[in-house]
Amino acid sequence: MLNFILRRVIQIPVVMLVLSLMIVGLTQLLTPEQRAAPYIRSEQQAARLQQIIEQRGLNDPFPVQYSRWLTATLKGDLGYSKASSQDVIVTIKERLPRTIELTLVTAIPILLLSIWLGTLSALHKDKFIDQVLRVLVVLGYSLPSFVVGILLLAIFYGYLGVLPGAGQVSVLNQFALADLQRYTGLLTVDAALNGRWDIAWDVLQHLILPALTLVIVLSASIIKVMRNNMLEALTSDYVRTARAKGLSSRVVNNKHARRNALLSIVTLAGFLIIGLLSGSLITETIFAYPGIGQWVVQAAQGVDLAAVLGFAMLSAIIVVVVSTVVDILYGVIDPRVRFD
Repeated sequence: MLNFILRRVIQIPVVMLVLSLMIVGLTQLLTPEQRAAPYIRSEQQAARLQQIIEQRGLNDPFPVQYSRWLTATLKGDLGYSKASSQDVIVTIKERLPRTIELTLVTAIPILLLSIWLGTLSALHKDKFIDQVLRVLVVLGYSLPSFVVGILLLAIFYGYLGVLPGAGQVSVLNQFALADLQRYTGLLTVDAALNGRWDIAWDVLQHLILPALTLVIVLSASIIKVMRNNMLEALTSDYVRTARAKGLSSRVVNNKHARRNALLSIVTLAGFLIIGLLSGSLITETIFAYPGIGQWVVQAAQGVDLAAVLGFAMLSAIIVVVVSTVVDILYGVIDPRVRFD
């Protein structure tokens, strides 16, 4: 098992190197003038465009440019983001914890709810509850996240007025954030550790609508896969053998059928977390949630090359790390994987 983990961990820097070559290589499709845009912060600098191109070596051969970029990146210098008016690394450090916070309050309900509803649907195949759940799954597939988000905003914020509509915290509490001692970067946790339960509750209220939007949209695929896996497991030989031994339906369903049905859910959970940590672009934009997703949308609209490149590398790191964790979990769950 240790060798299996070591092999996966050793692969991380190699994969990251290849991905960085591809990502930086794609920027070469842009002209030197377009690639110089992130370094221009004033009209005076715009007048010295050619000088900036020469200073930054944007006309140099690609290997020279890549080695220069890699050296700067390893030192933590990812450039300046026009969209956030600060360095890219500073923006990531500021916004990533907010996206992690949204991911935590979204991924856990999605997985628990999807596994339960998928199992429930399979155990009541073709009955009323199964038919209802299948219709809901189709609706979840069909409705885009921006439609669900706008509907939730219209109902709970516009009509009922019971939940906040945008941002991470109310205006009244924004002034108190400067006095909070930061421990984790997660505002709900830090506010609670500071004894400011009013701020923690305010942040949680702002998370409800974006999290609910993502739960409705993203649960559908996992429910469907869980239902299909469970149906397949219920008709397998080892389940028939367990029933022939006189085991109760509860033991057979939970210990034998559902446990094996969960194997592919581990992969889906990995993809889910990758997508959420990389920023739920549409959802964060609709609810003006100041996470990674909202920032990269603004950066893309303003052709903020440094920000887009930094986001691409962040996403690549998330994909590689989460995929490695999923591989290790597979080795824990299924011993056969350890020797592949």
